[in-house]
Amino acid sequence: MARRKFFATIMMACAGSLVAAGAGAAPETVYFASADGRTQLAGYLFVPPTAGPHPAVVMLHGRAGPYSSNVHRGCTLVARDNGSPCNASTLSKRHAAWGTYWAGRGYLALLPDSFGPRNKAHGFGRFSHGNPDRDDVNERTVRPLDAEGALRYLQSRRDVTPGKIYLQGWSNGASTALNVMYRQTSLPSGGFRAAIALYPGCGPRALISQDYKAASPVTVFLASGDQEVSPAVCHRVLDSAESRGEPVRIVEYAGATHNFDDPGKKRQSVDANSTAREDVMRRAAALFGN
Repeated sequence: MARRKFFATIMMACAGSLVAAGAGAAPETVYFASADGRTQLAGYLFVPPTAGPHPAVVMLHGRAGPYSSNVHRGCTLVARDNGSPCNASTLSKRHAAWGTYWAGRGYLALLPDSFGPRNKAHGFGRFSHGNPDRDDVNERTVRPLDAEGALRYLQSRRDVTPGKIYLQGWSNGASTALNVMYRQTSLPSGGFRAAIALYPGCGPRALISQDYKAASPVTVFLASGDQEVSPAVCHRVLDSAESRGEPVRIVEYAGATHNFDDPGKKRQSVDANSTAREDVMRRAAALFGN
């Protein structure tokens, strides 16, 4: 079957109305257990201004971690460490913008930090996938348990609608999201209702299985000019899943690069990135729905 690619376009004249202009106030810091049964995670909670219960989104950061590159090299252990420069007020612009985006649309958004509680709050540089220091934050075996711990935490909150919890991830976190949705095919019902994965790695080192399947809708956003992961590999794995009837859809943005939704000036100076960012933020809320 021929590959199905969706090359998105959008009228830029209406762009300003689609994306939150700023990050707003710092989110609340919360603590909860990973489903690994031993790790206490720190998370950042963006809360809607209206009364709940709310639908919710778990947001999974990439290999650089959740914090701004201006501070993360000086980070120490984050969980309950008030002396660390990495905290709710120093999240990256992308994570703050998306948290604000979801809260402004009535979703409670939770960004877990998988790295800080394991003394890796500084994150990892580009092309570091083979670094053995990343083994204990692996996107196949470790981080899915953090996402599942975040799910349980949200399900326990009275201001969350338990059956309306969604998943979003970027890069390494997007691979994690794909793995979580794959794991749900063999777990009881009551998991994440749908997922969005932005520019994931899809090779054997990133995904649990190259024979991908999902029980709930998964939308994957790829960048044709990605410098860090291969869109072609994702197509090989995910197009096959889609052709078998799995609830997987791929949207690929022509000319866009890795991290195309980063709101920073450098990334958004590329027209294809700006177009892709506006389009994915236009689509996201509709993909989840209430």
